[in-house]
Amino acid sequence: MKLLKAGPSPFVRKVLVTLHETDQIGDVDMVDVTASPVAPDPALIAANPVGKIPALVRPDGPALYDSRVICRFLDHRAQSGLYPDSRIWDTLTLEATADGIMDAAVLIIYEERFRPREQVSMDWIEGQWGKVARALDALETRWLSHLAGPLDMGQIAVACALGYLDFRHDARKWRTGRDGLARWHEAFCTRPSMVATDPMA
Repeated sequence: MKLLKAGPSPFVRKVLVTLHETDQIGDVDMVDVTASPVAPDPALIAANPVGKIPALVRPDGPALYDSRVICRFLDHRAQSGLYPDSRIWDTLTLEATADGIMDAAVLIIYEERFRPREQVSMDWIEGQWGKVARALDALETRWLSHLAGPLDMGQIAVACALGYLDFRHDARKWRTGRDGLARWHEAFCTRPSMVATDPMA
């Protein structure tokens, strides 16, 4: 299999962490592509018509894309239990919350990087950060008990989302007022899978 990836994408990192946690990292060749929202790599478009990373090219079927699809496939392939039946809806909702943080955080970067400076909308940027802040508050007030439980995909996704905030939006100081979430993230980041995929390493 081949994983099409680019830069420090938190969605790619989520897949990489999953590969490490399920002992499948050696089964996948890494292929770097260009993932610009205005000029995506032809190789990426061939795998994913939407032109987004990551995409997983399989020898025995069509390429898979969207990190949630890829991670669910990898979990099924390894029978690793990262989507446990006993708490599947909580796990999926937590993963979706984390992905929402990633989406908004990446869109802020795109707004600043790909629009002419005079066209950048600070109102739009703050609107995106509002999504991030509300999701972080929800993690702090509603999800700490789940995050403290057995490893699942919700936890992996949240850790990757928070890691991306550290990497791209450190000035926002997401930890302020969220001590429980900050402590959980610090501990989770000691996992070998997180150390191996740290974009700041």
